[in-house]
Amino acid sequence: MLNIVFLESFAIPSTHHIPRPTFPHHWTEYTHTTADQVHERAKEADIVIMSKINFTREVMANLPKLKLIAITATGTNNVDLVAAKELGIAVKNVTGYSSVTVPEHVLGMIFSLKHQLIAYHKDQVLTDRWATCGQFYYADFPISDIRSSTIGIFGKGCLGTEVGRLAQLLGMKVLYAEHKGATIIREGYTPFETVLKEADIVTLHCPLTENTQNLINAETLALMKPNAILINTGRGPLVDEMALLNALETGQIAGAGIDVMIQEPPQIDNPLMQAAKRLPNLLITPHVAWASESAVTTLCDKVAQNIEDFVKELAQHQ
Repeated sequence: MLNIVFLESFAIPSTHHIPRPTFPHHWTEYTHTTADQVHERAKEADIVIMSKINFTREVMANLPKLKLIAITATGTNNVDLVAAKELGIAVKNVTGYSSVTVPEHVLGMIFSLKHQLIAYHKDQVLTDRWATCGQFYYADFPISDIRSSTIGIFGKGCLGTEVGRLAQLLGMKVLYAEHKGATIIREGYTPFETVLKEADIVTLHCPLTENTQNLINAETLALMKPNAILINTGRGPLVDEMALLNALETGQIAGAGIDVMIQEPPQIDNPLMQAAKRLPNLLITPHVAWASESAVTTLCDKVAQNIEDFVKELAQHQ
């Protein structure tokens, strides 16, 4: 009988559950687990299910029974994959489950920012300004069309590709950015700096690596148009938050939609979070782009399938 320990059940909305395996097992579940609690809770585990905990070489080396780390997400940057391979620990993540909801969230942010929905709601509805102004409208915030805009997409995986498909249907010109510093431009891609300079919308869908951390910084923001908006539903560290805040406050770019932060949850006094209360061109959502009902259901099913597939493979090699 295999011991399965789910260390972070909070990562799955309470309305959903990961289907229990069909093979004999013992299932233990914790809502939250701190770094200091991992060893005690997982020391007898054959399979660990987790989301955001950092599984370093040291952590895994002290879990001799561990055979599989099942991640309830796509990103694997919080697991030392080299160490896991050397220690004989399989790592399985989940891809493709949010290929509908994340692109839709991106489009929602684009529409909101380009049509100034937040600005008008805060300035004219919440303040009663519209109701007391004596005229049928105030055009204080410039509205721009989505159609004919140029969207620059950084990352051409399933999410970036779907964003591009939907953008084309809306009449946008789509540019896929080549890697920063690339000397060879692949077919279907546009040079990195060119995309930044030409895009009315920049949206990030690339993985977080040493090369992509702070991909959007003071230097790259300076290349963007003053009417451009930035969307980040990828990873928080792709963006230098202070550089972005400066760009928004100085009018270097026109707006930003952010679903991910460098630290999650962010500190209450995080400058970007505080700025969202006063800046009409900054939209922050609490890492929910992935979390539609259908996406969560698919995620749970895929985590369960990853575990089933692994155990089948394990049995074949015994």
